[in-house]
Amino acid sequence: MPNYLELSAYEIVEKVKAHELRVEDYIASLYERIGKIEKEIHAYITLTKELALKKAREIDKRIKKREKVGKLCGVGIAVKDNMCTKGIRTTCASHMLEDFFPPYDATVVERIYDEDSVMIGKMNMDEFAMGSSTEHSYFGPTHNPCDLRMVPGGSSGGSAAAVASSMATLALGSDTGGSIRCPASFCSTVGLKPTYGLVSRYGLIAYANSLEQIGPITKDVRDCALLLSCIAGHDPLDSTSVNKPQEDYMKYLIDDVDEVNIGVPCELFGEGTQEHVAKSVWDAVSKLEGLGAGYEEISLKSLHYALPAYYIIAMSESSSNLARYDGLRYGYRVPDKSYDWSTVFSKNRRLGFGFEVKRRIILGTFALSAGYYDEYYLKAQKIRTLIKRDFETAFEKFDVLVGPTLPVLPFRIGEKVEDPLEMYMCDVDTVPANLTGIPSISIPCGFSKGLPIGLQIMAPPFREDLLFRVAFTFQKNFGFARLKDYE
Repeated sequence: MPNYLELSAYEIVEKVKAHELRVEDYIASLYERIGKIEKEIHAYITLTKELALKKAREIDKRIKKREKVGKLCGVGIAVKDNMCTKGIRTTCASHMLEDFFPPYDATVVERIYDEDSVMIGKMNMDEFAMGSSTEHSYFGPTHNPCDLRMVPGGSSGGSAAAVASSMATLALGSDTGGSIRCPASFCSTVGLKPTYGLVSRYGLIAYANSLEQIGPITKDVRDCALLLSCIAGHDPLDSTSVNKPQEDYMKYLIDDVDEVNIGVPCELFGEGTQEHVAKSVWDAVSKLEGLGAGYEEISLKSLHYALPAYYIIAMSESSSNLARYDGLRYGYRVPDKSYDWSTVFSKNRRLGFGFEVKRRIILGTFALSAGYYDEYYLKAQKIRTLIKRDFETAFEKFDVLVGPTLPVLPFRIGEKVEDPLEMYMCDVDTVPANLTGIPSISIPCGFSKGLPIGLQIMAPPFREDLLFRVAFTFQKNFGFARLKDYE
């Protein structure tokens, strides 16, 4: 069978439309790949092979009849397991929702179906998207395809690992504090957190409503623009969705950074940033300067408070959102019926949630409790406003801001699990984009010790065009380093 696995999404679409590639053959090759390596990487929770092959055959018939097909016709896509899929198990990687089969599709799922993509399966993740390593999954950790001893990042680790190891061509992730960009960086893929409100969150099982966004994880920048073009746009079912029509982001793939002004906040290179990470990012900035961009090192002092503000807000919102999962209205219920109501309620939540989720519920409940609300949650929201103002001021002078996606290289599985504070520190460079709602993309910018490093690019709200322009120029001129072919 010919090797279709290394093709990008836009190449697959071209070949399918030109009758050079049968969708059924390509989808079958993806499942053959999954059969060989999934047991070691563990990127998937649920596979949808029968449905995928059936959809592939339908698309092949339509192509043969020269009927109109969508922008993603035949492309195999992986969907993070916190997005509702009608009749297909959606677990959030939690015992609490282990047997949940949604009665409807999330809006983003409907939109990729409308564009004739083929869903390969649902992806492993940190439970309820709470984590930076995809170790906090009821179904076990995902391994980094670059080095199986390492974490793939989180919480969308399964999505990034599948794309990096060619077990899917495209993937959808969600980003609350870096959960798309972190695994993109650790797995040497492209990951985009869109502007808050650009992509519908209807059907996304909520972690922290004011922070999270759905976005693409892809092999290259062109695929990222293609997938965003399909999923972005107003959705009346989501009250936070911005009334903005769908747009073709492919037109912003311009190889030109002349007169692009880049700001480099020194706070993104703070304490804990590994030397090889900082060097790789500065090398990338120098390369962009060589292509005509200008840069200046700046200071955004409010970023020192971004991480604590983020975790107070995120944990507070999660404690509220997860209150519904009690086994009485939703979720896992202990089988013994002899307990009284309060005992059943407590046991359902104790056994249904993992340790990290329970920690965040407890901390969030504390931050919202009487006597502490003003001291923690309200103060965090005020700091959020200060950070937002600092970014607005910076964007008056600079087109984009850049820095490391993460301050560290991928770390070993189990290395940081016992130290939650050290794990939370991994998000220090990514959370500002979620607090402010701005778009941010991570692209591969190098390797050190055989492990990938990500360059993070941030732009003003709804200026994804700038992100694509800078990211595409970098890719076009310097390429993206890839992991060795994993067999």
